[in-house]
Amino acid sequence: MRAVVSRLAAMLVAAGLLFTAQVVITPQRAAAADPGYLMTHFIGEGATGQQMYFSYSSDGLNWTDLNGGGMTLRSTVGTRGVRDPALVRSPDGSKYWIIATDLCIDCGQSWSDAINNGSRSLVVWESTDLVTWSAPWLLNVAGTIPDGRNAWAPEAIWDPAGNDYVLYWATNKPLNGVTKHRIYSAHTSDFRSITTPQTYIERPGSQEIIDTQIVEVPSGVGNYRYVRASGDGQITIEGSNSILGTWTSLGNLSGIGLTGSQVEGPMWMKFRDRNEWTLYLDQYAAGKGYMPVTTTNPSATGTYRLPASGTYSLGGTKKRHGSILNLTAAEDARIQARWANIPGKRLQSFNFQDRYVRHANFDVRIDQNITSQDAQFRPRPGLVGTGTVSFESVNFPGYYLRHDGTDFQLVHNDGTTAFAEDATFRQVAGLADATWSSFQSYNHPDRYIRHYAFQLRLDPITTATARSDATFRVTN
Repeated sequence: MRAVVSRLAAMLVAAGLLFTAQVVITPQRAAAADPGYLMTHFIGEGATGQQMYFSYSSDGLNWTDLNGGGMTLRSTVGTRGVRDPALVRSPDGSKYWIIATDLCIDCGQSWSDAINNGSRSLVVWESTDLVTWSAPWLLNVAGTIPDGRNAWAPEAIWDPAGNDYVLYWATNKPLNGVTKHRIYSAHTSDFRSITTPQTYIERPGSQEIIDTQIVEVPSGVGNYRYVRASGDGQITIEGSNSILGTWTSLGNLSGIGLTGSQVEGPMWMKFRDRNEWTLYLDQYAAGKGYMPVTTTNPSATGTYRLPASGTYSLGGTKKRHGSILNLTAAEDARIQARWANIPGKRLQSFNFQDRYVRHANFDVRIDQNITSQDAQFRPRPGLVGTGTVSFESVNFPGYYLRHDGTDFQLVHNDGTTAFAEDATFRQVAGLADATWSSFQSYNHPDRYIRHYAFQLRLDPITTATARSDATFRVTN
């Protein structure tokens, strides 16, 4: 996390802090046969920068933006912005969660608001395949902390001792005459309810701590089962044999020239094919995003090494505070297929050629001269059938054009067969002009997408007017 200053007033002056949330998957999931890595992150400020983005790497050092660099999940709850995502895989690989800070700076919320009266909740998504994600929900983690003023930088790790997850995050609150961020923890099994939060990490005096991330280390490497890196004025390294036990300070990274005034947001990654780790650090002071620092022993600060020039690449978007998952072969294939770069397109009306299909408050119509992302859809391979197409919103990923009776809405994909059929179409020669296109319903093949009184509908087509209404051009 960005360098944490000792006094809240100084934080308000800085007003450029960014907050981190990460979770590390235990090394036994990162077998040598696993082909690649998935990074979940956000990219910057504003309503679109503070959403979920995915990037992929085959070697852990050179990254490619998935989904063409576009967002992959968008929050529709709380502040409607998210930062600091933590990507969690269940021990058996049957479920995944993303937990993130509910925070949207420069879109109706200031840093002062976020620090002193921010959201007490985290934003959570759930998936069974890394491809289809639930709608987000809010998990109130700081509401029961007396005078707790926010909830930032969440992370979770599976605790075999408790047979559940230890969820932890930073909350700003006054205690013993000092108002600062401390790390709190609670237990959860489903990220829908938690036990009573407890103070987990507190630094002496006025020193704050916002970021911390734990990595599990295999036996034979170092003296500790768990190592954590924290942003607390330094990048501090600590070791323990129990997640909730006693932690021993092992030093910091100032010996290689990295302090909390330069870097924040520690994010661990275990290389799949060797006993080597990367601790990614965000070069916030220089505005450069993540850089990798490598080590063969996370508990020995003397083994950390700066990267040589040209040995890594972070892709086209700036990577801000996130987490990395070591993928299995099946996960890798699903991720790359689902988030392939399919450029956004517009659907232009044939008989009102200054009008385009767009969504507004999740209703769908045709409007004049719309160039915003409300009128941009990715024509994905159909959710069902072969040779079909489904239209996914560019600015609400996971939401598709779906008919409900004769009406159209932009609706979140709930993964059901009924949704897939309602959101799937066959692209055929235009009913009014064969050089254009019409879209036949998959589950009602006697009906087509058409507009009527500028609203999008699904209707049988029997007249010349209706044929024109049901004809579109797929265009940039």
